[in-house]
Amino acid sequence: MTNFPFPVVVFDLDGTLLDTAPDLTAALNHALTVMGRPAVPEASVRHMVGHGARALLQKGLAATGEMSEALVEQGFPIFIDYYSANIAVGSRPFPGIEAALEVLSSRGVKLAVCTNKLESLSRQLIDAIGWQDRFVALVGGDTLPVRKPDPAPLFEAIARSGGGRAAFVGDSITDTLTGQNAKIPTVAVTFGFSDRPHDQLGADRLIDHFDELVGALEALG
Repeated sequence: MTNFPFPVVVFDLDGTLLDTAPDLTAALNHALTVMGRPAVPEASVRHMVGHGARALLQKGLAATGEMSEALVEQGFPIFIDYYSANIAVGSRPFPGIEAALEVLSSRGVKLAVCTNKLESLSRQLIDAIGWQDRFVALVGGDTLPVRKPDPAPLFEAIARSGGGRAAFVGDSITDTLTGQNAKIPTVAVTFGFSDRPHDQLGADRLIDHFDELVGALEALG
């Protein structure tokens, strides 16, 4: 039995739990280079993440020249193969997240992940970070026929965690829209991968560091 306002807390993965920009940038630029395109700086990639690998490749192609579905189909396996082989070279947990997860777990909260990253890659990444036993549920971008900001993946993550009142923690407009569509309180981190100012995300709470997460969730409860 939890003594916390939310028995379930669901997290986005890239840009929320983990800073994956170095490895996503390396994979994108590898694919672009193979396709004869110039590299994209990491600072730009941080504003492209959030809709899955295919969308990231689309944005990378558009930023460097022509973009077509045929080019995406050509580059997608190149991106995925490289990323899978180098998935946790530079990716790291954001400061304070380990301690925040420990506090939530100690208070009986079930922790889950809802991401637009492919489920297989998400599991591979979480295992590589050493979080195999940290989350009770993981829903990826291909787990269901729809993905965020459709609320169905978030509902699925909550259901797989045992159900109950839940909150969602993310970093982008995709995440806050998912929470709004699900009518679930949302916390947004200000250090993730957002394509717009954080005060325009529409989150119920903004936090600048994971030291603030538990308090922000309690305030929402």
